Amino acid sequence: MEKILPIHLQEVVFSSSDPSLSRQIAQLEKERKLRKIAPRIYTPNFEESPETIIRRNLFTVLGRLYPGAVLSHRSALEFKPTAAGHIFLTYTYTKKINLPGVILRFMQGPGAIEGDNPLSGELFVSQMERALLENMEVSRQPRPESKILSLPEIEDRLGNVIRVKGEDGLNEVRDKAREIAQKLDMETEFDKLTKLISALLTTKPSKILSSPLAVARAFGNPYDPARLSLFEKLFRELKQQEFKHLPEKNTSIKAFRNFAFFEAYFSNYIEGTEFELEEAKRIIETDTPMPARDEDSHDILGTYKLVSNRQEIGVIPGTFQELLDMLLYRHKVLLSARTSKKPGQFKDKNNRAGETHFVDQLLVKGTLIKGFDFYQALSQPFARAIYIMFLVSEVHPFLDGNGRVARVMMNADLVKQQQTKIIIPTVYREDYALALRKLTRQGDPVAYIRMMGRAHEFSTTIVGDDMDAMEKHLEASNAFKEPDKAKLKIVPVKS
Repeated sequence: MEKILPIHLQEVVFSSSDPSLSRQIAQLEKERKLRKIAPRIYTPNFEESPETIIRRNLFTVLGRLYPGAVLSHRSALEFKPTAAGHIFLTYTYTKKINLPGVILRFMQGPGAIEGDNPLSGELFVSQMERALLENMEVSRQPRPESKILSLPEIEDRLGNVIRVKGEDGLNEVRDKAREIAQKLDMETEFDKLTKLISALLTTKPSKILSSPLAVARAFGNPYDPARLSLFEKLFRELKQQEFKHLPEKNTSIKAFRNFAFFEAYFSNYIEGTEFELEEAKRIIETDTPMPARDEDSHDILGTYKLVSNRQEIGVIPGTFQELLDMLLYRHKVLLSARTSKKPGQFKDKNNRAGETHFVDQLLVKGTLIKGFDFYQALSQPFARAIYIMFLVSEVHPFLDGNGRVARVMMNADLVKQQQTKIIIPTVYREDYALALRKLTRQGDPVAYIRMMGRAHEFSTTIVGDDMDAMEKHLEASNAFKEPDKAKLKIVPVKS
């Protein structure tokens, strides 16, 4: 006699027209080894709710109970029930069926065609081009119960195609959709879809677009929506807090330049451009690179030229175009000797750091422009400074030098508002990197704000016209030590 699989190997068991299997299921149910959670559906799981079990095994259930059904419309793009619990399928009839935790919405229509993908058992899913056409249909249901995605959501999905596959990839989507439309008699839906695609490719008026991302792309400034969400989180947290005003104490030219030397030294050191302190002093004092380390020496010189010039470092962007111009200029000065890194030009290939992939090269300008909106809405000097530093660092608009340019932009805001600039010393390198990583990967701005606040408090103790005294103070703060050897100490300034 045929037996069902051992019930510990399957979470859902289905009724059968086979009498022997039906008897087995009935016996297991009587022995309380199975329980019925929906018509024709049983489970050996007595711990969790039927809703949880059905949702976890949804595609298995659909493939077994409704063979030949096609997961379609918005469900073919989202692969999950809507907020109202609806899942949409094209089948042999039109009907609404309630299961625990989900409402099945069947619409009569053609079954799977060539290119549609098998999902589970005999369940299929509409290929992307078919699903896009299905989402061009008219729906009169309220949004959580609608079979179609909103227009901005469709536009963003088309925009993602461009991000990954370029404009040629979107043209291929259009060509494939045209073939499917002819097969399924969906010419009206194809007409709507091709208008959207044309607008995204800027071949038709962009006024038909409604998604901010799609509109930005049509006007030549596509942006990274995930990064924009991250910038908004940092912005909101910064707006909730009040920050100390730490006025600039290095007001004399000599003191300002002394601070600038250590600022340039540490900013390069934490990026891997490491010099002995006396070597760095000699490079700056003589304005001459070390012959054996020409590019590294120019990095120190370039950074120092920017941060020691009070007039240059006190300039901040008032418009997004000024932001772009300022970034390009400061990058060109900083990396003037590294011609392979294209100083003064935004990156022409994508970059990453470990598991972190930075903003796509095609989205750099648009993401900077959109992120600049939050910067302009901040008023406190510290908040503006650490926001713009994170903006530049997170976008990573250049092939190299991003961290140094980001810190230059940060300190420019502080100089403009006559506040103490911020130094990230060697000993604080890991704290700095970990807080940035936590904000990038977990969307948590609290650690980043706290870390930068401590760095600002430390930096306000670095004061004076005497460089040797400043160096001794930094030594007392453990500034030059490696992070695994010591912790940053904030040593009060002697009166």
